[in-house]
Amino acid sequence: MKKEMKVQVIENLTAQIAQYPNFYLTDIEGLNADKTSALRRECFGEGIKLEVVKNTLLGHVFKASGNEELASLVDILKGNTAVMFCETPNAPAKLIKKWQKNKEEKPVLKGAYVQECAYIGADKLDELVAVKSKFELIADVIALLQSPIKQVVSALESAPQTIAGVVKTLEEK
Repeated sequence: MKKEMKVQVIENLTAQIAQYPNFYLTDIEGLNADKTSALRRECFGEGIKLEVVKNTLLGHVFKASGNEELASLVDILKGNTAVMFCETPNAPAKLIKKWQKNKEEKPVLKGAYVQECAYIGADKLDELVAVKSKFELIADVIALLQSPIKQVVSALESAPQTIAGVVKTLEEK
């Protein structure tokens, strides 16, 4: 690969890392054409951009970023590496988990950069599946805020029945 081409690839990778806040580093080596095509289709359907990259070029991008978390991912860049870029932090983790449930050996998680934190190793997959997206967190906060209001409304609705029960008991005595 010519030097100009390498510079172009590095610029493209740098732009994608800036554009997508989350990405996963995976190993898809050994997948046949049909399985690779199926994986790409599923990635597209989930809003994940799958791209196979050269480890040395990606390592240059990580080192040049000045980000310690990204630089820590350089050590796992060995063998075949595919990058899954995404907006939703846990979408690739769920996809990888789904493929593994179907008895597929690949893709294998090497590492991830999710919500400004680096995760290294396939053992972090369950943690990454549990990471909530921005919209899920907002829904949780709204549910927590609504809970006390629902309790107050429920108490107010049951108050007339409680008072009526007390009056009826006193009336019977």
